[in-house]
This record gives sequence, structure tokens and C-alpha cells, in this order.
Amino acid sequence: MIKTQSCLGALALELRPGAQASVSVLDQTAAGTLADGVARDLARFAPGVVALDLGLAVALFDPVELLRPAWPVHRELERLIALAPSRAEARVIAFGAHKGELPGSLRPSPDFAEGALRLLPFVVRGERELVAEVGQQFEETLLETGMASAATALFAQENFGAAIEHARYLTIHDLAAMMALQYGHAGLAPAWPLIETALLAPECEVWLDAPPEPLIRLSTGHARIALFDDEAWNAQGYAPHGTDAAKLERAFDRFQMRQRQIAALLAAHGIEVTFDHCPAWQDARAILRY
Repeated sequence: MIKTQSCLGALALELRPGAQASVSVLDQTAAGTLADGVARDLARFAPGVVALDLGLAVALFDPVELLRPAWPVHRELERLIALAPSRAEARVIAFGAHKGELPGSLRPSPDFAEGALRLLPFVVRGERELVAEVGQQFEETLLETGMASAATALFAQENFGAAIEHARYLTIHDLAAMMALQYGHAGLAPAWPLIETALLAPECEVWLDAPPEPLIRLSTGHARIALFDDEAWNAQGYAPHGTDAAKLERAFDRFQMRQRQIAALLAAHGIEVTFDHCPAWQDARAILRY
């Protein structure tokens, strides 16, 4: 019995500043044309990919929709590839819209439709050793040199109605590295280890324990956040020293805003979030631990 494996990636469309796509999903005919172009492009970076199945969701997703524990969008692609009629030769399978509807659960959320980076997820699937070889070639080349061909980029631009700055291919690990960098620029670097652990080591535990950042424990993919009132926030050592009452109040407001910001970011990445009330007289870390 042949053992199969998958390599996960995406065609990333970086839109020009202020631009938006007028179409979020292509119909099946246009989807098939784009998938054929993607297959030709990927063969430039790893010739062995022509012997593997390629499945492409021809819809625009946000990075947070792909970077979720257990990779749900890519796993749905895998499932749909497995259901497609088998053939002796490798298949290029496009999943576009039929009567406006995508198959399975391949539905981008309108909540994340306005980002500047739009992603078309793909799965390369087949015999384990060949997938491992192709996957390694992708990891070594795509991030630095994985630009889509001019024909593929132009077809995507015309059919999605989007002004595209760059069109490039990424592995799922490349995408994670890119988002880690972007979150760093956006002042969200402290939250990234939580997301990274949920994605790559879901069985592990990691803490965000760096005041004045919120106190968060992530374990088995579940984030527990310490919920303080102003008295507990002060007692737990989060309040700045030597500050008058008005400044303390503003600092506590900023702390709560930051807490909500990180909680929303984790939830967007599909991480379960709960808040645990931590009174002033108890050890907040002990509460999150048990």
C-alpha cells in the first residue's frame, strides 16, 4: 500500500496599498485555468511536483484563516482531493465556485476580507518520499525566489479584480515566518509564541508572562487569560510605580485594551480563549495553571 503525505502552501497575492479585490472566489472554469498556471509555476521550483496531485482552493483567504491549529482549510482541501475521481496520472484539481458556492467548508470569512495579503491555499499530495523531496525543495526556494509567473499574476489580477503588487508562492511555514515578522512590526511580537505553539506544538505549554503585557497561559491549544480588576492588577505587580491616580487609571485602561487586542488576535487564529477572574489575594499564575 502506497503511503501518502501532503505539502501545504499558498499562492500569496500582495495587493497594492488601499486596493481591494472585487471578486473573492472564481467560478470553476476560471479556477481550472488558474490552477493549471499554478501547477506550471510550481514545477519550476520542484520538477517532481508533476508526479503529485495538486489541489488549489481558488478563493481569497486571510492569513489568520490558514494559520489555525490543525490547518483546517488545508485539511479540507486534502479531504476533497481524496474524494475526487482517481486517475493513473497526477491530477491538478481546482476548487472554484459552482452557482456561487464553494465545495465543502472552503468558505473564506467576510470578517477578514479587507486585508492586503490574500491567499489561495494549495495542497500537494502523493507518495510520501516524493512529497518529502518536493516539500524540501519548496522550503529552500519559495520564500526567496518563489514569484509567480507574469501570466499567472496577470490572470489572478484580472479575474479577482485586484491591483496586485506581488504574487508569490509560500509554504505554510514561510507564511508563519512572514506573519511573525509582520506582528513584530505591529507591536504584537509578544503574542506570536502563543500562536506558534498552538500551530506547531499543540501538545506543549507556553506562557506570556512579561508585565505590562497580559498574563496568558496556552496549553493544549487553549489560551487562558488572567482577568484582573484594578485592585488585582495593582496587587499582582502590573501597575507602574510612582504614578498618580489619574495616570494609574489610564494605564489600567491601556492594559485592558491590550488584553482585548491579544484575545481577539488569538481567537482570529482559531485558538480557544477564556478569561479567568484573578482576585488580588490569589496567585494569578496558580489560577491559570489549574
